[in-house]
Amino acid sequence: MKRSSLSVFLGLATLLAGCHTMNTPKSSARPPVKLGVEVLFEKHPELVRGKRVGLITNPTGLDSGLNSIIETFRAHPEVKLSALYGPEHGVRGNAQAGEYVAFYFDEHFKLPVFSLYGQTHKPPADMMTNIDEYMRTFDTKHEGKQVERGMMDSVDVMVFDLQDVGTRVYTYIATMANAMEAAANSDLPFIVLDRPNPINGNAMEGPILEYPAFSSFIGHYPIPLRHGMTTGELAQFINAKFLKEKAKLTVVPMENWTRDEWFDETSLPWTLPSPNLPTLDSATVYPGQVILEGSNLSEGRGTTKPFEFFGAPWIDGFVLAKKLNELNLPGVKFREVYFTPTFSKFKGTNCGGCQLYVTDREKYQSIATTLTILTEIKKLYGAKLELHKSYFDHVMGTASVREGLERGDAVDKIMAATQPGLKEFAKTREPFLLYH
Repeated sequence: MKRSSLSVFLGLATLLAGCHTMNTPKSSARPPVKLGVEVLFEKHPELVRGKRVGLITNPTGLDSGLNSIIETFRAHPEVKLSALYGPEHGVRGNAQAGEYVAFYFDEHFKLPVFSLYGQTHKPPADMMTNIDEYMRTFDTKHEGKQVERGMMDSVDVMVFDLQDVGTRVYTYIATMANAMEAAANSDLPFIVLDRPNPINGNAMEGPILEYPAFSSFIGHYPIPLRHGMTTGELAQFINAKFLKEKAKLTVVPMENWTRDEWFDETSLPWTLPSPNLPTLDSATVYPGQVILEGSNLSEGRGTTKPFEFFGAPWIDGFVLAKKLNELNLPGVKFREVYFTPTFSKFKGTNCGGCQLYVTDREKYQSIATTLTILTEIKKLYGAKLELHKSYFDHVMGTASVREGLERGDAVDKIMAATQPGLKEFAKTREPFLLYH
């Protein structure tokens, strides 16, 4: 399913701040990317004309001119925006990771707002006192994130427009899948307005999730940790392969996006996809650094550089940075840092550690780099490093990586074992790709 025919898609229902990725975007002569939402209103307004629309979105729901797509839908004379639906972090992005968002009526948009993350499973009142432990339990379960009966009663069509980050461990894709299934059960059309994979659509890394053994809300389906697909492509893949009740799916693709493009090559404005991924730099390191969530290391939440900073109170950043830099890992350098998280792990406690600087993002191997970090910290600090077995395995999508680390296997050996799965997945995903 290539980009050559839109009717096929519709029928298928410089140094940067932060981690300082030392890469210059490719030719500025590339035509600007036109987002799915712009293609919808320019070329296919009939898909929503005269319909009551339910819109799943968040602060990334902007067009190329930074205009809110909520306002775009509200202003259209032939469309009635009837309800909003928020993923984790909420429609306005004002909820922290794992935070419960109840139903409310938005005073600005004058619309009901339903949460698709936890609304059916209210957490204990003291959740925020130990949010990390709570998330390790809650996010590995499917319960509590389903679309409740009645949430879609006021709409004729569901529209999904969220910026994904290109990593399996991210709840927006599971939210999309659950909403697709609910729409199918309610006999409602489901439209995905496509957006770029910000870390490009060619590269894939890491193990394929073992399905269904390690299926969870942070990794629902058998895809790699870094999957190289867009939300529209994933929607087609999920609908065809996994939904018992098939959605009446329409993907409105982008124009002018190519698989090798990183987000800073698209001419599109960057908007935080979630509170702890503030920049493209953080998204670049995220496929590997998210693995640290399954350990007792801080992954930098509660700092200004989440996922770029990492460490713990018992780590000497000078020693660790020296050791890691001696390894000459491809495309990355390390600098010692000391930080005090304002929330999450080690809140209010000074930590030693490192900051990652990606010097060549095409050569940088995010997952191998993070596994090497864990290996070296284990050598330096022994039993002080702990892996949260269940959560670590759900993040990785397999127990084999943790078991390899615990045996002392070389990272090269662990990563080599993922290659057959990646080659097979490349074939599996091919019919669902929309872009060259």
